Amino acid sequence: MKLVISILLLISATAFAQKSTDVVAQVGKKTITLEDFNKKYNEVKSQTINPPTKEQFLEDLVRYEMGVQEAEKRNLQKDPIVQDRFNQEMYKALLEKDIGQRVQKIQVSDAEMKAWYAKNPELRTSHILIEFKAGATPAQVAEAKKRATEIYEEVKKSKRPFEELVKLYSDDALSKQVGGDIGWQSRVTLVPNYYEAVANMKVGEITGLIETQFGFHVIKLTGRRSFENANKRQIRAAVFDEKRKQVFNDYFERMKKSYPIKENKGLLK
Repeated sequence: MKLVISILLLISATAFAQKSTDVVAQVGKKTITLEDFNKKYNEVKSQTINPPTKEQFLEDLVRYEMGVQEAEKRNLQKDPIVQDRFNQEMYKALLEKDIGQRVQKIQVSDAEMKAWYAKNPELRTSHILIEFKAGATPAQVAEAKKRATEIYEEVKKSKRPFEELVKLYSDDALSKQVGGDIGWQSRVTLVPNYYEAVANMKVGEITGLIETQFGFHVIKLTGRRSFENANKRQIRAAVFDEKRKQVFNDYFERMKKSYPIKENKGLLK
């Protein structure tokens, strides 16, 4: 009797055992097998702290398949916006396939970081901003420049501390409260022409007028940080980014040999 019960239990267990080819959902013309489901569900579980339940995730898959099939019925694959997004994904997939591993293997040494930092130190500045709004007319920009020039002349001959002049003249309401100080900044956090203007200055020196998209600046260099005290994470990221750009540049320079390319850069001016 026990033998018969054991055989029956074995048959029952085998009959109800899950197979990877078992179908967990059929959505129109799309079949979702247990293998498909588990693969996608495990990916989601590995990427989130609070994954959905299997039932919730199955509902998400069903909705996704319904959406894709509905979009196909409406020929959305021919929509220019959809085609553009598809092309973007193909472009990213190509780069990942061809140079993804090269980028992942990039190493940044302390010597490379020090060499980069020697040319791109962290600087501390204070400034007087004479602003003009985005979209300002040429006349408005000219008026701002005229005022900025007058202020810069006053700063150059004044014996008052720079911090006092900031409070008198600057349009930057935030930094104005602290004498124009904008804290320690680097090449990657400052507007390029602002950084270039002060990179070779001596501490205590004042320069102007420097134009950015925010307006005209009169700038005082107040500090130059040593490598030992600098933001190493930011430096490492900057060096990594330069090496990554070189990988991209090399890749596309080789590719250009296979494609006829004509450019009319004169139209950009």
